[in-house]
Amino acid sequence: MSGDNTLPTRRRRQSHSGNIISPIAVPSGKNRTILSDAPPRPKSTPAHGRPQHRRKQVEGEEDETEKEAMQIDDALENSSSSSESSSPPSPVNVLSPSTNNLAADRPTRPLPTSKTRKMAVPASNNPLLIPANPHMLPVQGHVPRNGIASNQRRLFVILEQACLEAYRVSTGGRSKGGREGDVKYALLNCDDHQGILAKTGRDIADARPDITHQCLLTLLDSPLNKAGLLQVYIHTAKGVLIEVNPHVRIPRTFKRFSGLMVQLLHKLSIRGVNGPEKLLKVIKNPITDHLPANTIKLTLSGDAPTIRLSKYLPTLPETHSIAVFVGAMARGRDDFADGLVDEKISISDYPLSASVACGKFCCALEELWDIV
Repeated sequence: MSGDNTLPTRRRRQSHSGNIISPIAVPSGKNRTILSDAPPRPKSTPAHGRPQHRRKQVEGEEDETEKEAMQIDDALENSSSSSESSSPPSPVNVLSPSTNNLAADRPTRPLPTSKTRKMAVPASNNPLLIPANPHMLPVQGHVPRNGIASNQRRLFVILEQACLEAYRVSTGGRSKGGREGDVKYALLNCDDHQGILAKTGRDIADARPDITHQCLLTLLDSPLNKAGLLQVYIHTAKGVLIEVNPHVRIPRTFKRFSGLMVQLLHKLSIRGVNGPEKLLKVIKNPITDHLPANTIKLTLSGDAPTIRLSKYLPTLPETHSIAVFVGAMARGRDDFADGLVDEKISISDYPLSASVACGKFCCALEELWDIV
């Protein structure tokens, strides 16, 4: 090492690059001399973007803003003094040219008086221009019931011998606590419970709840029901009498319909989701207690003489309602309402399903009562 107190040279690595800078001698003591010129420090920010320059810019802008504000205040004071002295005031434009351009490009909108704006209904006496529902909200259809006139004729359809029976189905296993498996109930039908019907020795035709499902869809979807002139009752083979509300919407699929019927047979009523109104409920027998006094009771039979409904229905008294007993079973005798009905009729030369027979009655009365 040499006699002068010089520290060993250090090597510096330039940031963000792989080039090595030339060695620099750092002397000891107060007076340090650089042996070789160091490269200039890279300037990461341009000259006009340095903090000091930015501060100067901001200060300059603030000064200009204060000057403009002072000018505007002076102009306002002058205009107010001139208006006090002279009766016809002259408008003073105190806005700068840049402000005028911005105002012309972007016109200002009036502030709302409240947070929630209400839709303005046009003030016009023309009923065609005034909407009945200005907010365009969905309105649920209402089927008039019990509000119609007492002398209004109606159609009562009673689905007799309906195959609606809940059957207990157990899972068969035992839980960890030693209890029996969950007990479930299903609507007895010929498709899913053929083994059960065979064990009990019952006919497969005794489990046809799909017939009742088809009849309900046909009746409740008819314009006669939507007009409020139809009332449906179900009388099961077990003697349970069910009243169907005209507002109810029967499930389209049989699986959902089965679950609904099982719930009805256990709870004895089904209420609507949106209100306390009962859509399906079990009522007391006999059916004659729920029919008006001036009601003509008819039943369909293949042994009766065939008539045409378009000619037969106008012959009935106009002051009487009509009650029709329709068999909702696959096969069997048609003597289920012999002790109640006034007359047996046949409406076709061919055997018809219960759903088609209900549809023919609804269509004939819609033509008679002028329901489109």
